[in-house]
Amino acid sequence: MKRTVLIVLAFGALAFSSSVYAQTNAELIEWALAAAPRRAQEGATVVKWAADHTYTTIKEGTNEIVCYNRADERDRQPFAVQCTNKMNLDRVAQNRRFHAESTDAEGERALVAAADANSTRVKAEFGSVWRSMNGADQASARVHATIAMPGATTASTGFPENRDHGGAYLMAAGTSEAHLMTPGQ
Repeated sequence: MKRTVLIVLAFGALAFSSSVYAQTNAELIEWALAAAPRRAQEGATVVKWAADHTYTTIKEGTNEIVCYNRADERDRQPFAVQCTNKMNLDRVAQNRRFHAESTDAEGERALVAAADANSTRVKAEFGSVWRSMNGADQASARVHATIAMPGATTASTGFPENRDHGGAYLMAAGTSEAHLMTPGQ
């Protein structure tokens, strides 16, 4: 009797833990939209990524914001969502491919550098916002926002290349990865 109960409890726990990641489209939409700026949430598009780095639209939007879940990627928090401009979807697909084809952040950076070197790196839409929420759950997730500025430098923008000045600054200046970091995040 004790073994039967233990086995039933073990299988029940296994079924519960695997169902945490099996979300309905409605749940995916709710999660993904959490990262959208409030004024853009209602009109944002939500996509669901497949293992082959293609996506299916599960909520058609009326503005230029697109949101998606990232918790299925290696090394991501259990709650990991991101929103950006629809023009960046090809770059997101390439980012997801690089992430999947590498085993760690260093390997991923090497794939990005190689794509930059051979001019196959998909550029982000200049001025587009990338807004992410990451954490153990939605309640504890932190928001991180950057503004894509591929190729930007201090000379071309006036922004410093480090956080020492206490305000916004350029990270990865002069590369396709260049982006404006915003303080307080």
